[in-house]
Amino acid sequence: MVRMKQIAKISGIAYLMIFLSGFYANFSVLESLVDMESPTVTLTNFVNGHSQFGYGLLGFVLMLFFDVLLVWSLFYLTQSVSRNLSFVASFFRLMHAIIFGIALSKLWRAYQLTAEVESAIDLELEVMNLVSDFDLVWTLGLLIFGLHLIVLGFLSLKSTFIPKIIGLFLLLAAMGYMLDGIAKLAYENYLIYRPYFEMGVVLTGVIGELSFTIWLLFKGLKKEKNYNTGKQVSR
Repeated sequence: MVRMKQIAKISGIAYLMIFLSGFYANFSVLESLVDMESPTVTLTNFVNGHSQFGYGLLGFVLMLFFDVLLVWSLFYLTQSVSRNLSFVASFFRLMHAIIFGIALSKLWRAYQLTAEVESAIDLELEVMNLVSDFDLVWTLGLLIFGLHLIVLGFLSLKSTFIPKIIGLFLLLAAMGYMLDGIAKLAYENYLIYRPYFEMGVVLTGVIGELSFTIWLLFKGLKKEKNYNTGKQVSR
C-alpha cells in the first residue's frame, strides 16, 4: 500500500509542475502571441514565433499529464474522509483533463496550419476560430474544475490530515474559477472587465491551490497519518 506521505509528496510535485508549466504556456507564450482583436496579428505571431508556440504546446501537454496524475494521487489522499466523495472529486478532475485535451487539439491544429509561411496565407480567420474554440472549450473545462475544487475543499475541511484552512482556500479558488467561467459564457461585456476577472482567478488560485501545494511539499510531509489506527506517526 502506498504510504500517505509518499502520496502527499507526489501530489505536491505534480501541483508545482502544473503551476510552472501552466503559467509558462498560458501567460508567457499564448497570451504573448494571441491578439483577440486582430486575427492578422495573431497569425503573424504564430508564424514568426512558431518555435515558441511549440514550446507553449509542450508546456500545456506537461500540465495535462500532471493533472491526470493528480486524479489518482488526490483520490488516495482523501479517500479516508469519504471514498464516494473522493470518487466524485476525481471524476470532475478527470473530466476537466479530458475536456482540456480536446481544447488542446484546437491549438495543435493551429500549430500545424502555421508550420510553414507558404501554407499560412489567408488562414487568419481559421486560426483565430481555433484559438477561440480552445478558449471556449477550456472555459467549460474550468467550470468542471471548479466543481472538483468544491468537493476537494469539502473533503479537506472534513479531513483530520489536511488543515481546515486549506479547505477554505480551495473553496475560495473554486469560487474564482466559477465566477470567471460563468461571466465569460454569459456576460456580454466580459471582455471589458476581463483583466479583473482573470486577476481574480489568479489571486484565488494562488491562495487556494498554491497554499495546498506548499503544504503538500513541506508541512504535509513532516508527519504521516496512520488511517487504520488514528495515531500520529512521527518521521
